[in-house]
Amino acid sequence: MNIFITGVTSGFGKQIAIDCIKNGHAVIGTGRRLDKLTALKNELGERFIPLAFDIGNLDELNTALAGLDKAILHNIDVLVNNAGLALGLEPAHQTDMNDWQTMINTNTLGLAQMTHAILPFMVAKDDGLIINVSSTAGNYPYFGANVYGATKAFVTQFSLNLRADLVGKNVRVTNLEPGLCGGTEFSNVRFHGDDNKAKQVYENVAFITPKDISNMVLWLISQPKHININRLEVMPTMQTFAGLTVFKG
Repeated sequence: MNIFITGVTSGFGKQIAIDCIKNGHAVIGTGRRLDKLTALKNELGERFIPLAFDIGNLDELNTALAGLDKAILHNIDVLVNNAGLALGLEPAHQTDMNDWQTMINTNTLGLAQMTHAILPFMVAKDDGLIINVSSTAGNYPYFGANVYGATKAFVTQFSLNLRADLVGKNVRVTNLEPGLCGGTEFSNVRFHGDDNKAKQVYENVAFITPKDISNMVLWLISQPKHININRLEVMPTMQTFAGLTVFKG
């Protein structure tokens, strides 16, 4: 299969790319960091095609896809919309608007632009699978998630609406909704490089790992084409839903 994965320079995307190559697939992987993509290319070999661009920038996206062999571009079997990030955990009235804008550009606009670019080719060949990596933050609010949670709620609803639009087509859509995940740059990025604060998030918790998510993606890819997994929500066993808060002043 030809598998297109966004955000392969670290975390989920990198592990998914590695495992897809090991399972005999070809991978087109995107990321903003050319050095990381080059290192991954050296590791994975000829079946890995790196594309360096920012998915939040439509001009960069279109330029990158225009340089891709049309025989590959028109025959993408799986699109994994993985690229995304969280910035900050402050209450909404104390946040940096630049952080909000970056999350919106990447998590919603970038994902929508990527889907809009690839989906017509899947519909034309009447075959394909889109896996959108959302989050439990899109289902359950928590303090400081404000715009991050809202962007992931967009991803979840977008996935469901894609399913509605694609009725009668052999193009499947799955919304993958992980809870607390470690072993990635996620919290380091959220806390703007504060490694100590990021480390505290995962202390004494058996969290979900990139390998766990990669295994789920490989499982989704392996399902018969007459089956669509609409939503796949996963949490660590030690995580659950937050209780309702009552403030008593």
